[in-house]
Amino acid sequence: MAETIKNFINGKWVDAKSGDTFETRMPAKWNEVLAVVAKSDKEDVDEAVKAAKKAFKKWKKVPVAKRGELLGKVGDIMVERKEELAQLMAKEMGKIISESRGDVQEGIDTAYYAFGEGRRFFGKTSPSELPNKINMTFLRPIGVAGMICPWNFPVAIPTWKMFPALLSGNTLVIKPASDTPLMVAKLFDIMIEAGIPDGVINLVNGPGSAVGNAILENPDIGVISFTGSSEVGKHIASVAGQSLKKVSLELGGKNAQIVMDDADIDLAVDGALFGAFGTAGQRCTATSRIIIHEAVHDEFVEKLKNRAEKMKIGMPWNEDTDLGPVINESALKKIHSYTEIGKKEGATLITGGEQYKEGECAGGWFYRPTIFTNVKPFSRLEQEEIFGPVLSIIKVKSFDEAIEVINDVQYGLSSCIYTKNINNAMHAVEDIDSGITYINGPTIGAECHMPFGGVKSTGNGHREGGWTVYEIYTEQKTVYIDYSGKLQKAQIDTSIEK
Repeated sequence: MAETIKNFINGKWVDAKSGDTFETRMPAKWNEVLAVVAKSDKEDVDEAVKAAKKAFKKWKKVPVAKRGELLGKVGDIMVERKEELAQLMAKEMGKIISESRGDVQEGIDTAYYAFGEGRRFFGKTSPSELPNKINMTFLRPIGVAGMICPWNFPVAIPTWKMFPALLSGNTLVIKPASDTPLMVAKLFDIMIEAGIPDGVINLVNGPGSAVGNAILENPDIGVISFTGSSEVGKHIASVAGQSLKKVSLELGGKNAQIVMDDADIDLAVDGALFGAFGTAGQRCTATSRIIIHEAVHDEFVEKLKNRAEKMKIGMPWNEDTDLGPVINESALKKIHSYTEIGKKEGATLITGGEQYKEGECAGGWFYRPTIFTNVKPFSRLEQEEIFGPVLSIIKVKSFDEAIEVINDVQYGLSSCIYTKNINNAMHAVEDIDSGITYINGPTIGAECHMPFGGVKSTGNGHREGGWTVYEIYTEQKTVYIDYSGKLQKAQIDTSIEK
């Protein structure tokens, strides 16, 4: 029987004021309805923001270490419910069960990291240029944080946003993706059980056109965090800029793996398979391009093709499944359109390129792992984000050419290089235009205690994860303490007393 998901506003589960609802379904079995969800609009958002603004006055006064302890309790409860959450994620999002467990674990790790940061919420002290005076800084919360989340990491990404915001002393209003509202509702159940006070956390479900825009336009929201496409990110930046809101954008990617002629080819194939086809390619860090030295091209392609064709496509909750469904029909159609684009551009389709409809998969949105060779730089297949299990292989003659190709896209999120040459590895770190570079590892696999984000059209300079995420949700307060007992003038009183 389908669950009912309401909004959570000011400590209560409530229907949308309009009474409207929408359904969320299983990508693997589309005829099965998982939940009936409140379909909200601006009125619901405004009420949630009002509650968050009121709660902020008390929440910001709670010692940061105590806020951290509450988030530690959230982590403890998530540990207890890890398998329950993972199984639900496999149904709602379609991520295979091993990766679903990893998604939940990342949320657990983020909770515990925030718990630790509650004892490391450091400012800085600095010598003054004047005698008998000291300078220091400390961090202050912004107020109400608005969060708009994607569907592909339905536990990890909401926790990336919520936990640092809460530790910093902000209250929040979050809009989950309409494809995965169940997971965020379950997170709210956990945070409520852990003791997060009423009004501090608020959940509003509904479409981006109504709920998302209402979050952007509400004057009482001081900071926006968004993960999604670069096109939507540009819209958010333009709208939020009108009221000078602080905005953090984590956007698209067209990530590449360089394979040099001295690489461990079997290891590089392992990385390509996981990077390209993990989560059915539905990661902003997914490997979309392989840039490979001509000397090892044929060997690599043969091994990769054979491995890809042996991947087991099936129900995501089965332990032996290698590739689950994509999120919905619209996504599948977009992915297939790029297969047709690649063919028209003259690339060679060596495997995949079609929907998978065998057996029990006939009722879901499954797409075969797809590989193109002879892909040309600057073609649409090579340049545009596909967000599915489609991999383009580009042959190059040298390391310098590989660097040129990897940088000739509008995005700059993740990258990797497989090589045994330490000089090439270090030059890659310096020369690749991306926020993340892996050496002899795939383009996916970020860890929660490290900064996450990219350059160019991938974002606007902020970094989620690690210590840097707290810069998003805080403002620096600079303090000067003069204990000289007289008027001193900085930049004017420059003489040294003898």
